[in-house]
Amino acid sequence: MAFNRRFLPATHLLMAFDAVARAESVTQAAAELSLTQGAVSRQIAALEAQIGIKLFDREKKRLRLTWAGASYAKVVSAALREIAQTTLQLKANPLGGTINLAILPTFGTRWLAPRLSLFLSDNPNITINLSTRLSQFDFAKEGFDAAIHFGSATWAGAEHLKLMTEMVVPACSPSLLKGRKLKAARDILDFPLLHLETRPNAWEHWAQHYGLTLPPVTGMLFDQFSTMSQAAAHGLGIALLPSFLIQQELTSGQLISAFGAPTRSVGDYYLVWPKKNADYPPLIKFRAWLEKNSGDSAPILSAKK
Repeated sequence: MAFNRRFLPATHLLMAFDAVARAESVTQAAAELSLTQGAVSRQIAALEAQIGIKLFDREKKRLRLTWAGASYAKVVSAALREIAQTTLQLKANPLGGTINLAILPTFGTRWLAPRLSLFLSDNPNITINLSTRLSQFDFAKEGFDAAIHFGSATWAGAEHLKLMTEMVVPACSPSLLKGRKLKAARDILDFPLLHLETRPNAWEHWAQHYGLTLPPVTGMLFDQFSTMSQAAAHGLGIALLPSFLIQQELTSGQLISAFGAPTRSVGDYYLVWPKKNADYPPLIKFRAWLEKNSGDSAPILSAKK
């Protein structure tokens, strides 16, 4: 859709507005933009005249955004930042393209990051930028090309590729059990249970696998697996942890399985992307690579017995 130029102010006017909005000072904005105060003031006046709205209230030596100005400043600042970032990415990688990918911290650091060099070696002209997100978001507002998502395939306005099923282990430090071998799943209730904020029903789901109904449980609460796994390794309780996350710790004996074999978690891992990005060439290559190098057939290290 073509833009009506009447509603698209010149970039230099928007930059002047953004600088003054942040500094609340024409003097500081002028210094930032390497312009005179008079030039910045004229640009603000020209912008207000073009859109027909008062953007600032003059209070002594400072400028205060009006309600309309504050609302406009948020959008203008975000738009200028996105243009600058896109220009930088294009300059850094003019031939291949860029994928802005939202990742889950644990999956990103323990599964994806160690494998990314394989993708990048085959696709040297593609740049992947990684940012952490713990929950679903609006693709249109965030500007990501795709995201690694845990749970179900449901994501409004997005398509998906299943990457793998998560298997979890009730893991703890050997010191916590003090040589005791748990004979039944319910014996886990004799120990503190550690919980993840984003998966409040994880222990309940695990108990259902063994035909148990858990009573209301309490325990330490964590926002990330990495912190919870460290707490478990230091003997603070038993944590339900993804097998892929703690392969090294299980191999070294720093963590052990408190009871039973790995069980299926409460969800799966997916790559999701907005429908409008389905034909984006760098993303097509990344999807194909993930489809080949992930999946439930990927090896999972079992806990030591």
